Amino acid sequence: MDIKAFKMNGLGNDFVIIDQRNQDFNLNKDQIVKVCDRSFIGCDQLILIKKNAEIDAFVEFYNSDGSISGACGNGTRCVADLLSKESGKKEITLLTASGFLKSKILESNLVETEMGIPKFNWAEIPLSKQLDTQDLKIEIIDKNNSKHIGGTAVNVGNPHIIFFVDDIEAFDLKNIGPIIENHQLFPEKCNVTLAKVISKNLIKVKVWERGAGLTKACGTAACATAVAANINNLVGKKTDIEFALGNLTISIDEKNSIHMKGPVSNIKNIDIKL
Repeated sequence: MDIKAFKMNGLGNDFVIIDQRNQDFNLNKDQIVKVCDRSFIGCDQLILIKKNAEIDAFVEFYNSDGSISGACGNGTRCVADLLSKESGKKEITLLTASGFLKSKILESNLVETEMGIPKFNWAEIPLSKQLDTQDLKIEIIDKNNSKHIGGTAVNVGNPHIIFFVDDIEAFDLKNIGPIIENHQLFPEKCNVTLAKVISKNLIKVKVWERGAGLTKACGTAACATAVAANINNLVGKKTDIEFALGNLTISIDEKNSIHMKGPVSNIKNIDIKL
């Protein structure tokens, strides 16, 4: 099977995007895992674009382990940019498993997406039992064997936990990430972020993505971190989230809806043979 596809990334968070609007086929889990494998094509997530009669498109996100992701902020921005270049429209609306996402195409490869209103209720994260989601009191241990207890949970289309720490490099996220991702408190697993507040408008982060592992950037993690920092009175309604390859700007509007702005890469055409 020969498939026409695209490769894009947002701050290094990379995607294989397959436009199924004019290609009639289905991919099984093994094929998705193969495409995401970096010894074959390689990406953090696979994105499928499908027809929708009422809006620009319906999109599905798949993690590199073949599992479904309810939302993907950087992936949404990349698809919006791709469809904008196709249609010439400067506003793109996509339907995802988490609802409608509207994006604005700005200058200099910048795309801003409204990610919606975050959820904080324990049942909406979801957690396996009722707890204070602002402080889950989960223990993580740094490289010096010192304990840190905390964790703020928020759902921004998928479940996240954010640990605010003094030094994100003091922790081995490759080891901690899968432990917390699969913690008994999270029946649907979770994304794990280590965050260091640099100032009232800058937070530095490292992210372990559910179903994907360590990634160079994660849009929903940026949104979740900004919101978690705001409710913990660490930042205001607008802040930059710093990843290894650049920043995403996150703002919270008067309706408590999250807006994420950042760059996307150029579009690369690829052929996939399965």
